[in-house]
Amino acid sequence: MAAEPLKPPLDARLDALERELGEVETALADPATSSDPARLRDLSRRHKELGDVVATWRELRAARSDLETARQMLEESSGEDRETVLEEVEAAEASIASLGAQLSVLLLPKDPNDGRNVIVEIRGAEGGEEANLFARDLYEMYTRYAARRGWRVEVLSESPSERDGLNEVVFQVVGADAWARLEHEAGPHRVQRVPVTESKGRVHTSSATVTVLPEADEVDVAIDPGDLKIDVYRSTGPGGQSVNTTDSAVRITHLPTGIVVAMQDEKSQIQNRAKAMTVLRARLLKAEQDRRAQELAVQRKSQVGGGGRSEKVRTYNFRENRVTEHRLNLTLYKLDQVLAGDLDEVTDALMADKRARQLAGDGG
Repeated sequence: MAAEPLKPPLDARLDALERELGEVETALADPATSSDPARLRDLSRRHKELGDVVATWRELRAARSDLETARQMLEESSGEDRETVLEEVEAAEASIASLGAQLSVLLLPKDPNDGRNVIVEIRGAEGGEEANLFARDLYEMYTRYAARRGWRVEVLSESPSERDGLNEVVFQVVGADAWARLEHEAGPHRVQRVPVTESKGRVHTSSATVTVLPEADEVDVAIDPGDLKIDVYRSTGPGGQSVNTTDSAVRITHLPTGIVVAMQDEKSQIQNRAKAMTVLRARLLKAEQDRRAQELAVQRKSQVGGGGRSEKVRTYNFRENRVTEHRLNLTLYKLDQVLAGDLDEVTDALMADKRARQLAGDGG
């Protein structure tokens, strides 16, 4: 009996992924899986990752079969029939090329944070109160974008400034593609406009920083209660005045890392503690991921830098109605639309750039 010819390495890999998908589906159907949250989460994520790959691989196999059949018919056809069959050959070849390109993207290393919700932190940086006003503009831009994408937003912590700006705001974004679309928003954002505090009509440059963290589940980050120092105190408003008669505000310090998270927005100490733990887990997860990346010699720059005007990922120029994405040399004259939440053109370009760099072997 003749041995079966060896398959190309990529075909063999895709066949293996198809078999793995079947194993994952079997495991998901096992009643024991539902009682193990960590395993259920991991299997569900893997099922989602494999689903698109295997579906595309099956389409590619079908297109190859169609091409083989069409080529056989081409050898036997003539006249008008040959023209028709030739079109089928060309269509199958085009389909194979397209599906192959899709698979190249689908087989790229998966971002471990894909599918996670995110924690976004925005802070006024350089520019005084104008920076805080810009921080509010950015917050409102992201909440409008979230509404367009069908995401849910929950404010975890908010510190208003004197002129209705934001010293800082921390919020959670819940959505399947929230990380993929928001991860590149991290960094210093610069604004050029005439501030409301400017009496002579001069354009000022200010900045706010954006940090984007993947939300961590309890099973992702194990926190030893003994590593936590928890302080409770009375909530305070602008100017330091007490706004609560009970010790409902919570400050949690993670002693091994020195990370401090404070929450005082809720009247309940329990609610503030829960929100603080959500942010703490996200920061610890990001810190651990960065540590692993450094061990693999992957150069990762700080998300927010010093927040200075010269450091920036994006500039918002009000006088020219212009948004410039400096990492891509992309300029759009639709600032009003971007601030209204029309961010897809920018996020699509950043996601495409990430894929292109991955395909070129330049990391993500």
